[in-house]
Amino acid sequence: MRLAKVVGNVVSTVKDDGYYGYKLMLVEYFDPATGAPQGPRMIAFDCADAGVGDIVIVNTDGGAGNMLFDDEYAIFDLVICGVVDNYTVDGETTVIHG
Repeated sequence: MRLAKVVGNVVSTVKDDGYYGYKLMLVEYFDPATGAPQGPRMIAFDCADAGVGDIVIVNTDGGAGNMLFDDEYAIFDLVICGVVDNYTVDGETTVIHG
C-alpha cells in the first residue's frame, strides 16, 4: 500500500460490463516527507468514497481489490481503500482532516 493524493475524477461512459457502477479517480503518489509528487498519475478504483484533494491509501495488490469490492470476477490494479486523516513522518504530524 502507498499514500497518494486524489487529483481528479475519471468519467468513462463506455467500459467493460463488469466495471459499470465502479467509481474511478485519478491519483498520484507523493513523498510524505516533502509532499512532492512521485511518478505518473494513475487511475484507481475507489471503494472508500474519496474525493478530489483527499490523501488516500492505495492498495497496489490487484488480488485484494476483489475482496475490497466483493467481486470475484473483476480485475483491479489499483484500489483506493482508505481516506487518510493524518500521518506522521519523522515526528512531524500532517493533519489532513480536522
